[in-house]
Amino acid sequence: MKSGISRRSFLCTLAGTGTSVVLSGCASTRISARPGLDLLILNGMLLDGTGSPERRLDLGIRDGEIVALGDLSSATASRIIDAKGLKVVPGFIDIHSHTDLDLLKNPFAPSKVRQGVTTEVTGQDGESVAPIGGVGMPEALRAFRETYGFECPYRTMDEFFTFLAAQGTTQNILSMVGLGTLRSVSVGFDDRPATSEEMAAMKDAALRAIEQGCWGASTGLEYTPGSFASTAELADVMGALPAEHRLYATHMRNEDNRVLDAIKEAIAIAQASKARLQVSHLKAQNKANWPKQEIALRMLDEALASGLEVHVDRYPYVAFNTGLTNLFPLWARDGGTEKFLERLKDPSLVARLRADVQRKVDGLGSWDSVLLSTVKVEEDKKYQGKTIQQIIHEESVDPYEFAVALQLREKAEVGMVGFGMDEAGTEMVLAWKNSMVASDAGPHFPGDGSWPHPRSYGTFPRAIAHYQRTRRITTLPDMIRKMTSLPAEKLGLKTRGTIALNMAADIVLFDYATINDRSTFTDPHQFPEGIPFVIINGVVVVDDSAQTTAKPGGVMRS
Repeated sequence: MKSGISRRSFLCTLAGTGTSVVLSGCASTRISARPGLDLLILNGMLLDGTGSPERRLDLGIRDGEIVALGDLSSATASRIIDAKGLKVVPGFIDIHSHTDLDLLKNPFAPSKVRQGVTTEVTGQDGESVAPIGGVGMPEALRAFRETYGFECPYRTMDEFFTFLAAQGTTQNILSMVGLGTLRSVSVGFDDRPATSEEMAAMKDAALRAIEQGCWGASTGLEYTPGSFASTAELADVMGALPAEHRLYATHMRNEDNRVLDAIKEAIAIAQASKARLQVSHLKAQNKANWPKQEIALRMLDEALASGLEVHVDRYPYVAFNTGLTNLFPLWARDGGTEKFLERLKDPSLVARLRADVQRKVDGLGSWDSVLLSTVKVEEDKKYQGKTIQQIIHEESVDPYEFAVALQLREKAEVGMVGFGMDEAGTEMVLAWKNSMVASDAGPHFPGDGSWPHPRSYGTFPRAIAHYQRTRRITTLPDMIRKMTSLPAEKLGLKTRGTIALNMAADIVLFDYATINDRSTFTDPHQFPEGIPFVIINGVVVVDDSAQTTAKPGGVMRS
C-alpha cells in the first residue's frame, strides 16, 4: 500500500525517532528527537515489501509502530536485536487461510507464526464461522460442542469477533464472509435456485457481515451448498455489497477438466458485480489439464487489460488438500451430509457412484495420488499419512469400498491430500505478476493429533527457499512483495504490508542462506528453520527461534 510520500521523503522524515540520525542521500539531514525506543533492529538488510532492492537500514519501533529508519547505531532502546546477516522484511500476510476456529484451541497458531505469518485472512472457500442459522444450525452447534468442549458462544460474525478478541490471539485476524455459509442459512443444502425472498435474505446477511467487520466475500463452488448457486445469484449478492468491500475471493467451480470455463465464470461474476477478483489457489489439476495453466493466466491477463482488478493466490506445493467427499459427485452431496451418507449405503447407486469416483481418481493418476490426512475416529488414525493405494495393498480391500466405509465411520469428515499439479504450472502461477503466496491452511502444533498438509508449517519459507532461492522464478524483493504489500493492497490495509514510517511493526527476520521448510507429507509437524525472529505489533513473538506466549494480535474489522 502506498504511504502517500516517496521513499526518499519518508527516509528523510523520521518523526518521533529516538535518536539523532544521518541518512545518506538526504542532503545530510540531521533530526533530533526524544530518546528511547521499545525495540531497535540493527545491521539488517531491509526489504520494504514494495519490490524495491534491499538496503542496509536500521529500524526503530515504539508503541507498536515503526518510528525510525536509517543509521540508528547511536539510538537507545529497551531491547536491541542485532540483525547482522539477516533479511528484515514486513510480516507475511496469509491472504487465503483457514485459521479461525482452531484459534479457540490454540490462540498462538505456532505453525503459522513460526513461519513468519503475522496477519491471516480467514472465512475462505465460501465458509465463514458465522452466521449460524437455518436448517444446519443444530448440526453446526453439535459439531462445535463436540470439537471444543463448550457451547458455541456466538451466532454472528460480530459475536465471533468479540469472543476471539476477548480470548486474545498472537496474530492479526481478518475474515471474509462465506457465500456458501449464507446460502446454507437462507436456502439450505438443496440443489435449487434461491427464491426472491431468499435472495433478499442473503444480500441482507452479507451486508450485515460487512458492517460487523468482514472484508469481502468468498465462494467455494466445488463444495455444497455453494456449488448450487448460479452465476447470476453470485453476481447479484456480490453487487449488493458496498463498493469498497466488493472483494470476491473464489474457489472456482472447477479446477481440473473445466478449469477454463470456471475462469470465465469468475471473470463474468466480477464484471457483472464490479467486484475485485481474487482467484483462490489457482491451479490446473490432473496431468491432462496441465497445459491449461498457461491459457488460464492468459485469460486473466486479458481481464486485467479490460480494466478488471484481478489477483490470484497460490500455495507453493504440487498437492492440494480438501475433503475426501470431493472425490464424490455433486449429485451425491445434494441435501447435505445425512443425505450423502444415505446415498453411500444405497445399493442401487453403487455402480454410478463407483464410476464417478473412479473417473476422479483416474484424473489424478491412481489411488496412490490420494493421501489421507485428517480423521477423527481413533481406529482410523493409523491411516493418516498413507495413500489409499498403500492401504489397499496392506489390507487387501477394494479402494472404493474402503473409501465409502471410511466416510460412513467418519460421518464424511475426512481430509485428503491429492497430488494433482505439476512443478511447471506451480512456478508459472507463483511467478505471475499479480499472484500472492497463501497457505490455504489452518494452524497446527506437534502433538495435536492431526496430519496436516505441509503448507500449514512451510508455505512462506518454501516459497522463498525453493521457488525463489533455488528455482529463481522471480527476485527476492518480488517474492517478498507477493507475501506483504500485494495482499495488503488487495485488502486495503493501510498500515501493514510495507516497512515505512508510521506503519504497524509487523516484522520478520530471516537468514536467506538457511531458511527452509522442513514439513513433509510423511512427517508434517516440523517447524521451518532460518526464521529466528517474528514481531507482531511491536512485540517479539518468535525470539531466537522459540515462540513466546505473547498475544499481541487481535481482530481487525473492516
